[in-house]
Amino acid sequence: MSFLQPAPSLNNPYSHDRVLQNWLRTVFPAAHRPSLIPDLQALAKYAMEAYAERLVTPRQEPVLTQWDAWGARVDRITLTPTWDHGASITTQHGLLWSGHVKDPTGWMRCAQFARVYLYHVASEFYTCPLAMTDGATTILKASEAQSLIDRAVPRFLSHDPERLWLSGQWMTETPGGSDVSRTETVARQDAQGQWRLYGRKWFSSAIIGETAMALARPDGAGPGSSAIGLFYLETRDNDGSWNGLQVQRLKDKLGTRELPTAEVELDGIPAWPIGEPEHGVRRIAPMLNITRTWNSICAIATMRRAIALAIDYSCRRQAFGEYLLEQPLHRNTLADVIPEFEAGFHLSFAVTRLLGQVESGSATDTETAVWRILTPLAKLWTGKLAVQITSECLEAFGGASYIEDTGLPQLLRDAQVYPLWEGTTNVLALDTLRALGQTGIEPLRQFIEQRLRNTDPSTAAAIRQPFDAAAHFLEKASSQRSHIEAGARGLALTLARTTAAALLTENTGLANTDPRTGLALQRFLSHGLDRLPDKYDDAVAETSLLDDEPTPN
Repeated sequence: MSFLQPAPSLNNPYSHDRVLQNWLRTVFPAAHRPSLIPDLQALAKYAMEAYAERLVTPRQEPVLTQWDAWGARVDRITLTPTWDHGASITTQHGLLWSGHVKDPTGWMRCAQFARVYLYHVASEFYTCPLAMTDGATTILKASEAQSLIDRAVPRFLSHDPERLWLSGQWMTETPGGSDVSRTETVARQDAQGQWRLYGRKWFSSAIIGETAMALARPDGAGPGSSAIGLFYLETRDNDGSWNGLQVQRLKDKLGTRELPTAEVELDGIPAWPIGEPEHGVRRIAPMLNITRTWNSICAIATMRRAIALAIDYSCRRQAFGEYLLEQPLHRNTLADVIPEFEAGFHLSFAVTRLLGQVESGSATDTETAVWRILTPLAKLWTGKLAVQITSECLEAFGGASYIEDTGLPQLLRDAQVYPLWEGTTNVLALDTLRALGQTGIEPLRQFIEQRLRNTDPSTAAAIRQPFDAAAHFLEKASSQRSHIEAGARGLALTLARTTAAALLTENTGLANTDPRTGLALQRFLSHGLDRLPDKYDDAVAETSLLDDEPTPN
């Protein structure tokens, strides 16, 4: 064999990311950059080293050992080397604590998520427990459970890897995933008044966490979600043994295989209610807002990695006498995914900005309303987009992308988790309807109009027209619940795309903006923003296709 194809190389994810650099230069305040840039540079270096190591090292997965050599139940989980490094990377570079630094302007949340963006793909989804820990911190800080705040929050936000605690989020059970009203886990008080949980949690991500937030129904409480309580628990005794739980198995998943996701049996694990032991679903909502934001940022990080590798490979691979990057159709194909990613980037970081403003108390009523609408929208759209863009980029490698030890198939398998975690696309579309039902669509219209103030009339019209169509659909279809729900996905995608286009438009008008952002905007607009049904009453017109047809005898 005379020819060997050079593998794609990962260029520096910090300095070679035009979209990130443009955002840092034009949007992120200069006063905060000195404390952020060294971390971004270090995390980019770590990402490159991790990528190079992955190409020459067999892939590893966590291993559950349930019994020791002498027959004792131990449920010992061996993690990958990358996961063993996670606490050190987290504390050194502020992947958790930096987002909770007191900041009246709210920009520290953006700085935190810029760090997450560069760390995520190299982390082997160590970002999953970080997201849940961030959410648990947010819940506790907003509660009146001072003893739990004093005990857990300093650990969650520790600068010392030896003291860092991680939190799980235990909601999913076999009767219901998104429908947590079907929760079967029971909370009972023992003779000393200590709450204890009994039941099975079917999908417990990052079982290695020292704590978890769990939903459970107090013994004797009625049916429905309002009777469910939210409880804080710690997974191990003082001696390090599992504390009233058994790990039944680790899940054999399509992707995120380095992340130890477990099925656990709770048998009297001590727990403490967050507030009164009821309305737990409502109490856990702030955690979902945080984890959905992490999901959006991690989704765009995966898109960026796929794009970066595809472009680098196109400079190394020759076909029909030319490098792929020199061939018009290949260039055009890759050029089509970049504006979608760039729009997703700006929408996701706009949500982090709004989150910081809401948490710091600097958000207006309109900004708070927009944050509630955009959080599910950003997660919904970037989740779907990550799968589409990663798939397209892998196709740019041809058959090489189907070979396991290139590391490329893992990108696509991992991307599939983004539309699933923290609410599927349809669940998030319905959540968007609920948010719009509380605030109306006008706050989002105002937010978009502020971004269009200095744009040219034709671009503004190209964004206003699909937004107005979405507003009309919402008004027209809302009179029939089945119509509005059936069209909720198209409505949500249209609102996400129009908002992202407005944010791109705003960025093109800022000083020192990379001129390619304007090219990305025009190409993004050419892809179309409207994803609505053709007519509001067409939303359910063809669902009869799902009806069973009689089978001849």
